[in-house]
Amino acid sequence: MAPRAAYDEIADWYEAEFLARQQDDPRGLGRALRDLLGPGGGVCVEVGCGTGVHAAAVRELGWTPVGLDLSAGMLRHARARLPVALADAERLPIRDGAVPAVIAMMVHTDMPGYPAVLREVARILQPGGVFVHVGVHPCFCGGFADRGDPEAVVIRPGYLDGHWTKASWTDQGVRDKVGATHRPLPELLHAFLEAGLTLDRFAEGGSPAPVMFAIKARNGDRPA
Repeated sequence: MAPRAAYDEIADWYEAEFLARQQDDPRGLGRALRDLLGPGGGVCVEVGCGTGVHAAAVRELGWTPVGLDLSAGMLRHARARLPVALADAERLPIRDGAVPAVIAMMVHTDMPGYPAVLREVARILQPGGVFVHVGVHPCFCGGFADRGDPEAVVIRPGYLDGHWTKASWTDQGVRDKVGATHRPLPELLHAFLEAGLTLDRFAEGGSPAPVMFAIKARNGDRPA
């Protein structure tokens, strides 16, 4: 049975309201993407592309963006921004070693099977190909973190528990609507290594404590 596309129910709200509050890139997503992906050429697959808002930045770096997502509702908005296909990230419709670059932007908490997604990423990447993960920071975001005070983040018990939750300090975000899967930082990093990806560089973004944690990895060792 195909996984449920929770974002179908909120796609219009996400495009019209949620994204409007991200115009100044307060979490540093665009900067992390540009710094870690870097200039290049060829196809760059975005896994979980949503409404395709990162396609322009990928093009500016010289890549050709292609988006995959499970939500037909989100892809309805994305089609104006990049070529897209409806697909399960755990079963990517791309042959082995076919692409030089893959990105995943703020989606790992939406994917309970993210370790399987990482294995698929490693499978479709060319040897030495680049994977950029930009995601919710495991240490400072989740059901255990209260960011209601803009000057401080309150961390309560729960970080080590690894769970799915819709608990949120705000009703203006995504987690209270579709839920999120939390993985502690070591578990997330181990999933990269177990998929055969080589960790390369890291970045953080947001304040007063980081909201975003980004990883640049490669498929195996760097090409000679």
